[in-house]
Formats: sequence, C-alpha cells, structure tokens
Amino acid sequence: MSQQSPLFRKASAEVIDLHRFFEDWYDTATADKTDFNRCEHTFGQAFHMIPPTGRIFDRAETIELIRANRASFRGDFNIEISDIRASFETDGIVMLTYVEAQSRAGKYSRRQASALFTASSSAPNGVEWQHLHETWLQMPDN
Repeated sequence: MSQQSPLFRKASAEVIDLHRFFEDWYDTATADKTDFNRCEHTFGQAFHMIPPTGRIFDRAETIELIRANRASFRGDFNIEISDIRASFETDGIVMLTYVEAQSRAGKYSRRQASALFTASSSAPNGVEWQHLHETWLQMPDN
C-alpha cells in the first residue's frame, strides 16, 4: 500500500478541502460566498458518520447538521488536519486515518478519525466519503 498512490492523494486532498469548506461555511464572514453544493456532492448515498459522541448520522442527517451550523462562528473556528495515513487500499477504495484539531470560540479539541472513500469521477476530488468514525484524543476545553 503506497502513501502516494493516486487514490491516496485524492482522498487526502478531499479531507483537507472538506475541512476548509467547514471553516468557510461556519464563519459569518465567508458563509455567504461558500457553495453548499460542494458539501452535498462529496458524501456517498450510503454515507454514515459516527462523531466522538457515538451517535450515528446518516447522509441526510449529516448534511442537515452541517447546513444548520452555517455562519455560527465569527472568525473563531479553525481546523488543522495532520498525520494523514492510508490504513487500507484496494482497487477504488481507500481507508484513511488522520488527526483533526479544532479551535471553536477558544475551546480546543483533537480527534482521531478514520474515513472510508470510494473513487467517484463526479465528486469534488474524485472520491466520495462513505464512512467516517471519530474518537476523542482531547475533549474540548471547558
């Protein structure tokens, strides 16, 4: 398994780009200029997300959650992605792990994520998110 395969590079770019979308969508200064279609076109039809809380969100619930948080911060929301690695890859499918650090209105947290992607020529970076599971590395500061 190569950390530099074309599929790995596409999925890695997707992880970074989707989190840049979140920063723009959630910020009052940039939300009006941010195209929500980008978000809707990146999740596969059977997508599921398990955030650190343990609740399972399907595709529609995930999209609605993201849509509802539009412009909820005023320049005080930031995400940093690091340590992206491929943990499994086969023809047209790749599983990545990465660390996501967030700063939300002065509260800092870190989570470990694993995400399953499939190749898709119609998705923004050529891959669709199929599954995302996150667990706390550091819960938000109080």
